Amino acid sequence: MTSTLRALLGACAVAGLATVASAETTITVATVNNGDMIRMQGLMSDFYAKHPDIKVNWVTLEENVLRQKVTTDIATKGGQYDVMTIGTYEVPIWGKQGWLLSLDDLPADYDVNDLLPAIRGGLTVNGHLYASPFYGESSMVMYRTDLMKKAGLEMPEKPTWDFIRKAADAMTDKAAGIYGICLRGKAGWGENMAFLTAMSNSFGASWFDMKWQPQFNGDAWKKTINFYVDMMKADGPPGASNNGFNENLALFQQGKCGMWIDATVAASFVSDPKASKVASDVGFALAPDNGLGKRGNWLWAWSLAIPAGTKHADAAKTFIDWATSKDYLKLVASKEGWANVPPGTRKSLYENPEYAKIPFAKMTLDSINSADPTHPTVNPVPYVGVQFVAIPEFQGIGNDVGQQFSAALAGTETVDQALAKAQELTTRAMTKAGYIK
Repeated sequence: MTSTLRALLGACAVAGLATVASAETTITVATVNNGDMIRMQGLMSDFYAKHPDIKVNWVTLEENVLRQKVTTDIATKGGQYDVMTIGTYEVPIWGKQGWLLSLDDLPADYDVNDLLPAIRGGLTVNGHLYASPFYGESSMVMYRTDLMKKAGLEMPEKPTWDFIRKAADAMTDKAAGIYGICLRGKAGWGENMAFLTAMSNSFGASWFDMKWQPQFNGDAWKKTINFYVDMMKADGPPGASNNGFNENLALFQQGKCGMWIDATVAASFVSDPKASKVASDVGFALAPDNGLGKRGNWLWAWSLAIPAGTKHADAAKTFIDWATSKDYLKLVASKEGWANVPPGTRKSLYENPEYAKIPFAKMTLDSINSADPTHPTVNPVPYVGVQFVAIPEFQGIGNDVGQQFSAALAGTETVDQALAKAQELTTRAMTKAGYIK
């Protein structure tokens, strides 16, 4: 081979490499640092084998930091991210504002009709899907079967709030350090107000009427907060106004709670013998109701969405299709077992006989299906969202109202004082924002 020919071939090889390099697309994915998302990053060899022309750059953040950064980026059109992990709260707001790309054109085998209707509904705006759910959850009753039996009671599959109060009284044994009920009391729109908003729905309450007038001065909210505070004072653990999800999880796992009403995702934690002292004595039931047609359970999904300003929409959609597909669930099951598959998104998962064997699978599905984000309350309301109101102002208002109800639980305010302050500050904020004329 002549030196000239070798030079030509070398030049061709370099040109070929340059072509390959230029064909590779790098996308940046912002996500939350929870176990399911970390697991996904460990399974990326499957994605790269199928899509060698796409490279993924991960930005993994704690939930509050993630929310702050992606909100700032999308509002300022910063363009830092091609895929964002966002919640059911953000999707309706951002979709309506045109900040997200529609996912209506995902491949046919994505099978959008396989998504659970309640989860899909919370991610849809004007008939268009704006985010693909990675995992979904509702809330339900987790309870000690041994303590329920000792109390001479049997938990109904569909309990009422009156039964929950009766059971809490019967199971409480403060001398033994056992409290009949553990509920969120820590202030925050995503802490106590997630629980109390969902609970209030079952009491016939709502944040606003159809004219955006706050409703904390009505009988339904008064009944909700009085019931909650009275029950927690009688049968809840000390310091309950400081307890959120993590604190109550620890109490339940230590055998301190007769019942706990919280996220369905906690079911695997409380029934894990490696983490829970009471794993063999845990039962599940739907969140309570009051016979008004709404249960006190919420609806949430961590989902993947594409900001409208991305320059790599096709690659971003390819990644979302892979990460939220039926095949991804099978991939996780093959590596980690069915109990660790991201729950709460697809009908086909709950039709799978292997997954159906998991003790909490059916109750999780029933809880998700009983929540309707487009009709969250007994009476008509102008907003979407079960445990939140999908308007930009809600985070601030929800935090402020949460402070009032946490104070009522702590005893530093009366229920009437807390409700009056909630009405006043919400009215002021909604007037300033232009909702109230």
